[in-house]
This record gives sequence, structure tokens and C-alpha cells, in this order.
Amino acid sequence: RTEIVTSAVEHPAVLKLCAHLEKTRGVKVHIIPVDHHGRLDLDAYRTALTPQVAIVSIMWANNETGTIFPVVKLADLAREVGALFHTDAVQAVGRLPIELKSTAIDMLSLSAHKLHGPKGIGALYVRRGVRFSSMIKGGHQERDRRAGTENTPGIVGLGMAAELALKFMDETKRIKWLRDRLENGIIQRIPNTSINGDPQERLPNTANIGFEGIEGDAIPIVLSRLGIACSAGSACASGSLEPSHVLIAMNAACGAVRFSLSRDNGEDDVDRVLEVLPAITEKLRAVPSAGLCGRGAEQLHSGPGPSGTIADEP
Repeated sequence: RTEIVTSAVEHPAVLKLCAHLEKTRGVKVHIIPVDHHGRLDLDAYRTALTPQVAIVSIMWANNETGTIFPVVKLADLAREVGALFHTDAVQAVGRLPIELKSTAIDMLSLSAHKLHGPKGIGALYVRRGVRFSSMIKGGHQERDRRAGTENTPGIVGLGMAAELALKFMDETKRIKWLRDRLENGIIQRIPNTSINGDPQERLPNTANIGFEGIEGDAIPIVLSRLGIACSAGSACASGSLEPSHVLIAMNAACGAVRFSLSRDNGEDDVDRVLEVLPAITEKLRAVPSAGLCGRGAEQLHSGPGPSGTIADEP
């Protein structure tokens, strides 16, 4: 088996590894496209699944738009052709109920810092019986799966973060209400705006808004000076002037901004965004080449602002 199946909107951690394996190992990689809502093309996925496929890697939920993928169904289809199924659940863990025993999911990866835990620690679930080759050679730590002294404080922090995430899982209903309030307020107050992502199957905390006529970098620059953290595209790529590969795959508007909410946010945070954003977008649209390398933002706002409000998780 010499083939891999993945999607066009995966995190670079997956896509760049696939490209590396394709270049250095001669592996054939099938990149499955998505529609304008970021939903996987299921027909193309089924077509790509042949007995030559060794592993499938499809994210549980997208990190930029929040679109949720039907990974349980996708794993079943992969198992039918004898392929292993891995899912990047970094965005889903702590926000969606996850149960693996009754599924065909073979591997699942997660990161602590996405559920209020410490940075630099994560976990990989591997189904019992799945053969696993260690990437780092050396000591016999973690049953020979990953050499190197364990990060004990990080492991403890991840465990505690997971416990708290489970404890506060009911908070997702309130977070979704805040997210909907934010999105509806923006759509109603600001013309020529749209929501990027699946209208129904979406993470409760993620709002990706397209602003016609404004480059994506401009709005975050201005909002950051007002103490409001958001990002152009994915938060993990903040500061990058390269366009989002996710939004390109969706044929979405170039001027997109992502807000992420958590259990630490409240109505005041949402109201603050809705208070300042309409005037910001109106002024940016009046500036030629608004947002290009931050030029529109520089003309709009030159001084520091107060701290606070919606914090975009890294």
C-alpha cells in the first residue's frame, strides 16, 4: 500500500508531511476537495479509497472555519478497503462529545493548548493492535513510540485540562449562543458580509466572517489595538501575509476574519466587538487598498487601545 488520502483543508502539520512523503518516498497522495462551505466531497473521497490506500487522515473539525467532518462515517468507508484512519481532533476535543470505541477510527491526535492546557504537549490515541513505528529513535519511553524524557508537568497539565473540559462541556451551549449573537450582529450591522463554513455542522466557538472589499489583515490589526484578539484566517498563521489555503479551497472571500470564543467570554465581549466593528469596516472600505500589508489599518488607527475582550486561542 503506497497511497494516502487527505483533504484540501487539513492543517499544515498534515499537508506538509504528505507533500514530504510524496517527494521523498514516492507515496501517492489524494487531496480531496471541499465545497464552498468547506464540506468534504464524499464522492471524490469514495473514489480515492482503493486497496492501495495505506492510511486516511481527515480532521474532525476545521481550525479556520469550524466545519465539522463526518469522521465516523469516513472511518467506516476507509476500513472497508483495509486502510487505517487518523483524525486530527485538535479543534474538536473539549468542544464536541467524542467516543471512539464504537468507531473505526484508528488514531486520533489532540493538543492541550486548544482546551486551556499548557503549550508543547499533546496526545496520540492509537487503537490497540495498530502497528506504530516511532518517529524519534533513542530511548524506550512511551513503550518505544516516542524517545525522549517525558514532559511530566505538561502531561499533568493536559490531564487536568481534559478533566476541566469535560466538566464544563455544557458551556458549549452558551458559547454557541454567544457565537451566533456575534455572527448575527455582524451580518445585520455590516453590509456585504458572510459566514464561512457549514451553516449547521460547525464548532460552537468558531466564527469565520468574510468582509467584501477589505483585505483580511486590516481588521485584526485595528481590533488588536482595541484589545480584541482575532485573526485573518487561521490563528496559527497570524502574522503571515500568505492567503489561507482553507479559504482558497472553499473559493471564499479574501477578506476573512476568525473569532474564537471560549468559556471565559461573555456577552460584554461580543457587545464590544459589535460596538466598534461597523465603524472600522466602513472606514477601511473607504481607504484605497485597505488592509494591504496593513496600510488601511495604519491610516485608520495609529494609537494603542485598551486591553480585554474576545481572546483568540492560539
